[in-house]
Amino acid sequence: MDTQKFLGLFQEILAPDTNRVKKATATLRTDYYPLPESLTTLIQLILSDQAPPLRQLAATQARTLVPKHWKSYSAAQKSQYRQHLLQGTLQEEEQLVRHAASRVITAIAKIDLENGEWPDVFNVLLRAANNPSVRQREVGTYLLFTSLESIGDPESAEVRINTMLAMSRLAIVLDTDNDEPSLKMLQEAIPPMVAVLKQAVSEGDEDRTTQAFEVFQTLLGCDSSVLNKHFGDLVQFMINLAAQPTLDEDARTQALSFLMQCIRYRKLKMQALKVGEQITLKCLEIACELGDASADEEDVTTPRSALGLLDEMAASLPPSQVVVPLLHALGPYVNSPDPDRRQAGIMALGMCVEGAPEFINTQLKEILPLIMRLIDDSDTRVRRAAMEGVMRLAEELPEELGKEHKKLMPALVKQMDTAMKNMSRPDDKQNLDIIKTSVSCIDVVVEGLNSEDIKPYISELMLRLSKLFSSDIFRIKIAAISATGAIAACAKEAFLPYFEQTMNSLSAYVEIKDSSEELDLRSSTCDAMASMALAVGPKPFQRYVQPLMQATDEGLHLDHPQLKETSFLFWAMMAKVYKDEFKPFLEGVLKALFESLETEESELEVDLGDEAEDLAGKEITIGGKKIKISALTEEDIVAADDIEDLDDEAAAAGSDDDWDDLDVVTAVAQEKEVAVEVLGDILTHTTQSYIPYMERTIEVVVPLLEHSYEGVQKAAISTLFRAYTAVWDLQPDSMKNDTPGLPMDPEPSPQIKKLGEIIMTGTLAIWQEEEDRATVTEINRSLAATLKVTGPSLIADSSTLKNVTEVLVAIITKAHACQKDFGDEEDLSSLDGTSESDWVTIDTALDVVIGIANSLGETFGQLWKIFEKPIMVFASGSEGYERSTSVGTISECIKAMGTSVTPFTSHLLKLLLHRMSDEDSEAKSNAAYGIGLLQQGSTNDKEILKAFPTILSKLEPLLQTDEARAKDNAAGCVSRMIMRHPSNMPVEQVLPALLEILPLKNDFDENVPVYDMVVKLYQESNPTIISLTPTLLPILAEVLAPTPPGQLKDATHDKLTELVKFLATKQPAEVRKYDGLAALV
Repeated sequence: MDTQKFLGLFQEILAPDTNRVKKATATLRTDYYPLPESLTTLIQLILSDQAPPLRQLAATQARTLVPKHWKSYSAAQKSQYRQHLLQGTLQEEEQLVRHAASRVITAIAKIDLENGEWPDVFNVLLRAANNPSVRQREVGTYLLFTSLESIGDPESAEVRINTMLAMSRLAIVLDTDNDEPSLKMLQEAIPPMVAVLKQAVSEGDEDRTTQAFEVFQTLLGCDSSVLNKHFGDLVQFMINLAAQPTLDEDARTQALSFLMQCIRYRKLKMQALKVGEQITLKCLEIACELGDASADEEDVTTPRSALGLLDEMAASLPPSQVVVPLLHALGPYVNSPDPDRRQAGIMALGMCVEGAPEFINTQLKEILPLIMRLIDDSDTRVRRAAMEGVMRLAEELPEELGKEHKKLMPALVKQMDTAMKNMSRPDDKQNLDIIKTSVSCIDVVVEGLNSEDIKPYISELMLRLSKLFSSDIFRIKIAAISATGAIAACAKEAFLPYFEQTMNSLSAYVEIKDSSEELDLRSSTCDAMASMALAVGPKPFQRYVQPLMQATDEGLHLDHPQLKETSFLFWAMMAKVYKDEFKPFLEGVLKALFESLETEESELEVDLGDEAEDLAGKEITIGGKKIKISALTEEDIVAADDIEDLDDEAAAAGSDDDWDDLDVVTAVAQEKEVAVEVLGDILTHTTQSYIPYMERTIEVVVPLLEHSYEGVQKAAISTLFRAYTAVWDLQPDSMKNDTPGLPMDPEPSPQIKKLGEIIMTGTLAIWQEEEDRATVTEINRSLAATLKVTGPSLIADSSTLKNVTEVLVAIITKAHACQKDFGDEEDLSSLDGTSESDWVTIDTALDVVIGIANSLGETFGQLWKIFEKPIMVFASGSEGYERSTSVGTISECIKAMGTSVTPFTSHLLKLLLHRMSDEDSEAKSNAAYGIGLLQQGSTNDKEILKAFPTILSKLEPLLQTDEARAKDNAAGCVSRMIMRHPSNMPVEQVLPALLEILPLKNDFDENVPVYDMVVKLYQESNPTIISLTPTLLPILAEVLAPTPPGQLKDATHDKLTELVKFLATKQPAEVRKYDGLAALV
């Protein structure tokens, strides 16, 4: 090996020129690092008198080469290098070099111990850890998982911190099941570790405070038994630390960060501790410190961290532990004369919306008046915070907020007008913030409006927004353009009068590219134009398609990730608008998408030492990839090979602090997430034209199921299931099996079977053990949606159905990997209450159960024996949404089972009757639906008829209840009872009451049993229905009218048409009173 050339290349890595760095690392990787001599040279360089940064870098490189080359050295060479490295490291004056060299020794020791070599290593390090020399103690404790006493070393804070670091490393590798003495030592070390942190905080030692916090963060990621004994005390210590306003802000922020990690990785433990209310109230008070700073600014501060913690808690803990105490405490804050407290109150509320939208929805009547008052507050910051709260509400509850548009829209326009009028100078930040926030709020709110609701506002909004298109402030311009896209999407054809002028006004922004801000603006413009295309339709937008396709193609090559993703999304929208007419663009579009999905990734965090101090925490782009720059720290010294991932084998062999454990999402990974989602959109909307590319799509997307970034995984799952559905839909109708049950007749084609096998094999490999809750939820959603379209084809194989059933039972019983605390084997599944975000995973799993039930039909009865008990547990849950969802699932399964539900009649009837008196209106409504289906399907007439008086008594109040489709489901239940057991029903009493609530307003599916019953009674010449004909005719006129659409299924529409014709022969004068009915005769 040419040593001089090697050293010359090595020095190039520290050059400030990224191209030189890249070229040098590539040459080192291919020409030198495969050779054992490279490790020898690096060790010699560590021990040389070269500049510290170079020796430090040599050590980081040597550490990664040790797993590859150390074994090739002779025993004599190994002994020599160990001795020299130890001696040199103990004498090294530069701390960063000492630590880097220590890691080389650790890497060597790990290999030697595994091979029965260097047996006295711990004795050597123990002597160093207890050496009178402070420097030697620092090195020794850094290397050795030392004794507990070292934490209290009175002479050196460095020794105390290094001992904590050593303890954390021991915790990482400790076999807690088989090494009880070490586990006990670690457990007993926790209080002294807390004392070290407390001392560092009290002394204002920022560096050691940070290191101590990092140790506790590390311990959170270890086996839960390490912290369990003192977990509650540790959490309480962090709560108290964060709440002390006199302490250093960085320490308080890190305490909040620790609590956030506890919520993420020990949420069940946190729920069991019942500290949610205490933390919520502390965060609310800390938020009062926000002052003039906006919550969305990038600097990490204590109040922003407190708000972020509230967000995390609302998503992870039951509403009773976070949202409920917050709402109880909110009054004194939002009604305070102090604007800081009013701002804190409304912002804290806003942060909880995403995590608990269903509970917040139940409180909207009380919340909205409060928000409306604060939108008009005397303080600018409070007004802005209130509008940000509205945005969060509208994002999570669009329809509910949309219903309040008559209050919200004028209030938001007023804020925009006032701020525009009060602008005293171009850089008037306060008023610019209000303009931007009000426009962004309108953007979100209009998404919950329908095309009729938006019409009164379009003219006034476009008048204002179009003026902002030419603003000198980019963020204002971008907000206005984005809002315009949302208005267009909502207004649909009502936007046509504004379409041409808007396109002309924005056309200049489609090709700008001279700055990052211009590219941001270009991206927003393309997004808005895509929404306008969907609004106005293919013909008006046609002349803009070609130039915009060219502009978006150019956007791929402008080194701007957001613009590239916008290009992909624009293509998806064009496919949606033009469907198979998009065919001329498919080849080019798919070529770009496939190239994106096949781009090689590297998770990069480059560490350039002191030279990078000015760049620390920032990102640069090299070769189209975002790379984060960080200064070297004592704790984390990143090897230069991380720049180019020089040695995959070394990374696989790894050291204890492998970077693979980091959750790093590169710009390339985020791009792939969008690209694979767009593939799914395009194949869905251009299915016939897409067929030639389907095989290639499957080849590219299936490997992404194993991608390290869950966003890519989720998108790949969704796209594969959409591909299956698209191919299924292309079959001839004769090949589509609409009859539930197995085996399928006809069987799917071999190609579809093979595609299904590929998808289910890949899906199950993830689904069974996946720890990411969102990924599991996406699988649930995708499978449920696909079963609804394709029937049992994906689960026709018995082993597949068995595996699917096992996964679903695990999720429903909260025993799945994604529902457990990280590294914790303790069973906490019986805790009372579930967070709404956790419930979504269970809810979507129940959707899969319904899909299976509908696919299997009467044969599902065998599987119901497995699902019945775990599903019925939720019917007695503490949360209304648990009970209503459980009862709804049970009802759908009853419907699917038909007569095979009979053996389960007693249990189900008892449960449903009880839930018909539930305090939750949705649960009551679903129970009425289920009762009707049960008595329709079950042949256990004796049990059913015995309950008729009770059923009728509980249905009567539901027929007067306007909430949660109660009237509609009660009507359906009554109708099914009349059809199934007409002689046991007081038709003459029930029927007039039923007609009073017709036509149904919400659940149009229940029109089927209602009008089937009506037709059946006429066929039987029932005197009650005949006498009620004048009452029924206006109802028929309304439901048979073309609007609103979707009221009747085709079969029901045909039956009622025939009924009208029959009634016209009996009572022609009555029928002629209604033009719509007369036209049918």
